[in-house]
Amino acid sequence: MQRKLRRIELEGTKSPLFYYHYLKVLDLMSGNRLQNRVEALLSEALEERPDLFPISLKVGTDQSIRIILDGDAGVNLRDCIDISRAVEHQLDREEFDFSLEVSSAGATAPLELPRQYRKNLGRTLKVKTGETELKGTLEQVGDDEITLTWKAREPKPVGKGKHTVRKEAKIPFSEIEKANVVLKF
Repeated sequence: MQRKLRRIELEGTKSPLFYYHYLKVLDLMSGNRLQNRVEALLSEALEERPDLFPISLKVGTDQSIRIILDGDAGVNLRDCIDISRAVEHQLDREEFDFSLEVSSAGATAPLELPRQYRKNLGRTLKVKTGETELKGTLEQVGDDEITLTWKAREPKPVGKGKHTVRKEAKIPFSEIEKANVVLKF
């Protein structure tokens, strides 16, 4: 077998290893094709639903597709089904052997897009920036920053005891490492 492979290489034809490498490259290219196709289909489906927006789209090397959505009024099961069908029915199973998962961002998922912050105005957030972690009510969302407010107990300027003061912090999106909605039970 070894001699046969060497003879093939010496004669100028391609070895089986070349074909294996070629097939791997083709497989990677089909993953990129699948990613591009799913992005186009998702964009098309979301044009009909302006209240929904994508948080992430991941296509694995095993052609597993994972789409995470959020919406201005939340995401329900029907929304996930509609988007799933819009994508799945336009993909050819003969061309791509894929699995598809469409889900909502979830209540405990970190906020990633400014649109998610706008959706959560008036709710309590926990925001981590560098070494600081703040917990407060989301009062305002601008183009570049958010405004959190909270109450704190501080010593009185004169005399003994403490009094409650209202604090406010403006935090640029670029400084936010992680932000989550605090759930109240």
